[in-house]
Amino acid sequence: MKQQRPYPILTVSKKAERSILNGHPWVYDAEIRQTIGVLTNGCLVDVVSAPSDRTSFSEKPETTAQQISQKTGKYLGTGFYSEHSKIRVRLISRNANDKFDAAFWARRIRYAWEYRKTVMGADIDCCRIIFGEADQFPGLTVDRFHDILVAQTLSYGMDLLKPVIFPLLVQILTEDGQNIRGIYERNDVSIRELEGLGQYKGWYPLDSAEGGVKSSIQMDSCLTEITENGIIYQVDVENGQKTGFFLDQKYNRQAVARLAAGKHVLDCFTHTGSFALNAAKGGAASVCAVDISQTAIDMVRRNAERNGLADRMTFRVANVFDLLPQLEHSHEEKYDFIILDPPAFTKSRRTVDSAKKGYKEINLRAMKILPRGGYLATCSCSHFMPDELFIKILHSAAADAGVQLRQIEARQQAPDHPILWNVPETDYLKFYLFQVI
Repeated sequence: MKQQRPYPILTVSKKAERSILNGHPWVYDAEIRQTIGVLTNGCLVDVVSAPSDRTSFSEKPETTAQQISQKTGKYLGTGFYSEHSKIRVRLISRNANDKFDAAFWARRIRYAWEYRKTVMGADIDCCRIIFGEADQFPGLTVDRFHDILVAQTLSYGMDLLKPVIFPLLVQILTEDGQNIRGIYERNDVSIRELEGLGQYKGWYPLDSAEGGVKSSIQMDSCLTEITENGIIYQVDVENGQKTGFFLDQKYNRQAVARLAAGKHVLDCFTHTGSFALNAAKGGAASVCAVDISQTAIDMVRRNAERNGLADRMTFRVANVFDLLPQLEHSHEEKYDFIILDPPAFTKSRRTVDSAKKGYKEINLRAMKILPRGGYLATCSCSHFMPDELFIKILHSAAADAGVQLRQIEARQQAPDHPILWNVPETDYLKFYLFQVI
């Protein structure tokens, strides 16, 4: 870091240095050892290692970054500073020569878009375009649902950059022949408060953004239609869960459809009915879609009718934790394929133990209900439930049910949700297909 730098400087611990050198982009508050310069929430900061001789340096405002670099360790990266979050810095670059202007962010967007075009092929009409740290946009998620982009910003620095990034998103996709009607923000999540950000949802005002696309954007409806695996869904980006629809299971649904022909299928935690609809389209003899929400079941019924699949489907409002024991003991309904796609039972390390009980319960009951030779699709979408632990839970459930599991496939999230091996937080979805024997 020989040239003069315009950013405040944070010296970090050896632990943080090792983490950054190993590829992780986060610096926690407890890992910061010294600061120089004026820090504001969301500003860019340079992160450096501790000086080897432990020499302290002046914190006078007139001290230049060049002078500081002579008394600190090596340059590690530049990132967004968050004064409220335990994740105090989120790195966006490890190159001291980068200039963080509009051209820099345009390159990042094009890189992310070209990646999706490569790995998703014809499926780019509904896919995740930006997946936070995996695309070097820390705290930013952008999903595409046909003509609407849905964005969620969970870091203060990224939130400040929306007037630059959002118009570029629309511009770059439009230049590539994609019809984008507008950007809808789903910032109605409590995690934003950890960054000092408020909760809200609504259309982003592209007309007022710097260089924004103007008259071509029509923001008249929060509803749009997507086609995934040949099935049509109406997506409500305003009221649907997360950003409106779960895109990460796209190809896992295809895997279910391949096994469903002639089967009697029970789809638990059905939500939009995506697994149930794929099973029905795959030739299932019957499909029962179950969810605790009447609103969700109404939506599944509409989706089934829209796709001409309602004749082989039934719909039930029920708590899966109550329904599965009832089915186990009654023996009145027979299923030979059960799908378990629950919401995340844990969103922190503190609740992993209770989550283990939940996963064990539903999988144990499903294994007892299924006949020998039946099929089970089961998954966990929580990063805090690592694959090793989920496998142990499944082993335990199978032992208690007195069955063996013959693995058909082990799968993960779709490639538009890329996994960075040095950032374990990007690896969250575990999906298994078994035959119960």
